[in-house]
Amino acid sequence: MTTAVATQRTTPTRGQGAVHTAGDVAVETTSHVLLVIWSVIVIVPFLWVVLSSFKTTKEILHSPFSLPAHWQLDNYTHAWTDAGIGRFFLNTVLVVASALVLVMLLGAMCAYVLARFRFPGRRLIYVLMLGGLVFPVFLVIVPLFFVLKDVGLLNTLPGLTLTYVAYALPFTVFFLYAFFKTLPDDVYEAALIDGAGEWRTFFQIMLPMAGPGMASVAIFNFLGLWNQFLLPVALNTNPDHYVLTQGMARFASGSGYSIDFGSLYAAIVMTVVPVLVVYLVFQRRLAGALSAGTFR
Repeated sequence: MTTAVATQRTTPTRGQGAVHTAGDVAVETTSHVLLVIWSVIVIVPFLWVVLSSFKTTKEILHSPFSLPAHWQLDNYTHAWTDAGIGRFFLNTVLVVASALVLVMLLGAMCAYVLARFRFPGRRLIYVLMLGGLVFPVFLVIVPLFFVLKDVGLLNTLPGLTLTYVAYALPFTVFFLYAFFKTLPDDVYEAALIDGAGEWRTFFQIMLPMAGPGMASVAIFNFLGLWNQFLLPVALNTNPDHYVLTQGMARFASGSGYSIDFGSLYAAIVMTVVPVLVVYLVFQRRLAGALSAGTFR
């Protein structure tokens, strides 16, 4: 009996310490090799840009892979002030931050109502939201241009902000719908019994419970809006209201044959670093946040 008990304790159960087969080892090894290759492809060019941002244009052209002879911040100063990257950066922060707050608030409210309440037409609204995901944005550029022109918002930051909200709203509703759908009904009913109204129940109880989903969709929206290029180019031709993507394109192509590569790479670093910081801070929120949901 003692031997049987010892054997039972040392024998791994299914799913606990199972022996890896040759196929599992091959898949794991291949995955790690591909991840290493992909990491090198992504990290090495970025590190080269960072190093080049501290070098002069002459150093970059003569010795592109060497370390800077003198580590200096003149390129960052020139890009931020003389090239106007500072103004473009501020415009981008204002537009993206305002659009992100609006789209998260409106998207959460819309997804909550579609997921928790039953009323005529809710399925149609949900289908129309999904249609916004598959509709190519370049097909609406011309009508959107005339709409913003008629209401006096063309070439303005508020007009670009509202356009960003409309662009990101379908994805936000689709993403948050699954989170609100899985929230327990007991908590909602308990809040109503305690005397909380619909607004208080949503903002103080249901919305905090969907925190992981809110954080995840906020990250995705931030990345998409920060790197948006087509909408600003088509709807914002005022140089004073340029965002970073427009400013970078103007900086890279507006110098002709006398491009200051050091300042250009410094501007690229200042454009990419905020995205990396946001992703590194909130990357844990993304783990397991994207879940599939069906309309019930």
